[in-house]
Amino acid sequence: MYRDYYGLEERPFDLTPDPRFLYLTPMHREALAAVQYAITARRGIAVVVGEAGTGKTTIVRAALRALKGQKVRHTYLNNPALTRGEFLQFLTRAYRLSAGAADSKVTVISELTAKLARYHAADTAAVLVVDEAQSLPYELLEEIRLLANIETSTAKLLQVVLVGQPELGDRLNEASLRQLKQRVAIRAQLSPLDLRATSAFIAGRLRVAGGQPAAIFTPRAIEAVFAYSGGIPRTINVICDNALLAGFATDTRPIGPAVIDEVARDFDLVVRADSAPLELSDTPPPVASAAPAGAATRSLWPRPALAPTAPPEPAPATAPPAASVVPPERPPAAAEPLPVERPAEVRPPPPSRELFTGFAGRRPWFTGKS
Repeated sequence: MYRDYYGLEERPFDLTPDPRFLYLTPMHREALAAVQYAITARRGIAVVVGEAGTGKTTIVRAALRALKGQKVRHTYLNNPALTRGEFLQFLTRAYRLSAGAADSKVTVISELTAKLARYHAADTAAVLVVDEAQSLPYELLEEIRLLANIETSTAKLLQVVLVGQPELGDRLNEASLRQLKQRVAIRAQLSPLDLRATSAFIAGRLRVAGGQPAAIFTPRAIEAVFAYSGGIPRTINVICDNALLAGFATDTRPIGPAVIDEVARDFDLVVRADSAPLELSDTPPPVASAAPAGAATRSLWPRPALAPTAPPEPAPATAPPAASVVPPERPPAAAEPLPVERPAEVRPPPPSRELFTGFAGRRPWFTGKS
């Protein structure tokens, strides 16, 4: 609906985990490399943990897509709320075991081991990806641990990637799951984006969709998106998609913070305490002062606390008397220290004026327009 109005070839903020729209921060690059290494090096169990919406599923799909040209056969389980019998049926269908294999766990394990051995002989990695793994019942976590034990003397025959929210990490710390935790060879953690990464994330998706970021969102609009989303990529997508729709309906281009506020009210979003908006200003504050306690905003410009200065020492009224001659056996009296002139305070130079490095071109990050 709004694509032609904003010059887009496709919708840039869909919620599907499309690897084409993957924005790689250093943290995401590390997670992507960890998953690829766990699969290609046959490390056994890998765990990817992060808050809901931080891009865990997209990272795993991107890793599998990057390995598409290699010999990798993956199976994806995105609804782990299964019973043990249903899980055996899933394995039977996923690995094309015999029709009656699911009726016997012994048959499933025997046939699955033989098939995985054939994959290994053909230099093909078999991967089982379990999404939303924090919801796995204890009995299935135990089954997965036993599946990870299928191995030769030199390699694991089944690579398992557990993807889940922070509750998965809490569960792995339980005493009853210590054996599973000991078998985790690779672990990656994803966190929300900061303001600059949020700007680059939005700009990157707009460019992939064929748009010009600077002509669609103002810097203050990006700041508002960050404040309401807390840097969660999924929430960023929801806000930006609805902002484009609202901007199209109201003939607004580029989109400013007022449109973002309207979308936030519709979705009952509030400014997160850990992502309060910055105070944009094209000049640093003239006087550094401490921020009031409990302030909801942070200044872009650093505000170093001024070092307390002592009052200057008064100059002596008269010159000190000349030192008298003392007997040689007594040490000379220490001279009175002269007043020390304190150097003038040197303020650090202001930081770069460019904030939204994700947008195309080198333009001031704040133009005075909203």
